[in-house]
Amino acid sequence: MQKLASVLVVGVVAAVACSDAFKPTPENVLGDYSVQRFQTTDTAGTIDWVQRGGTMTITLGPFGVMTGHLFLPGAAEGGGDFDAILIGDWTLTGHTITFDMPAVDTFVRDMPWTATKNTLSGDHTFAGTRIKVVLTK
Repeated sequence: MQKLASVLVVGVVAAVACSDAFKPTPENVLGDYSVQRFQTTDTAGTIDWVQRGGTMTITLGPFGVMTGHLFLPGAAEGGGDFDAILIGDWTLTGHTITFDMPAVDTFVRDMPWTATKNTLSGDHTFAGTRIKVVLTK
């Protein structure tokens, strides 16, 4: 009987822990996100864009509206700075956020983003370059 009670207690604790898991909704993912980690990796190595002075912000607003800013020093053609204002729409499906930004051509709109509690993260490879980004509220 002691073993059965222990198993039941473990089962109840596990069920409660699982029920507390974050479930993204259009309401609880709203807010301002700022870059915490941003790395690109290719055959030449890994670049830490935060360490180089790069910045990235995304604001998920109501009604699926998003704005943001992406700045990467030395990342533009010819070695200049890449600087883009991000404007568009966002959609949440399960834990995945996708962005529709017809006027802005960046990796942001081309990769899926995972929504966890107070965090957006993306990890995708484009033509041999892996991009890993973590943004937090």
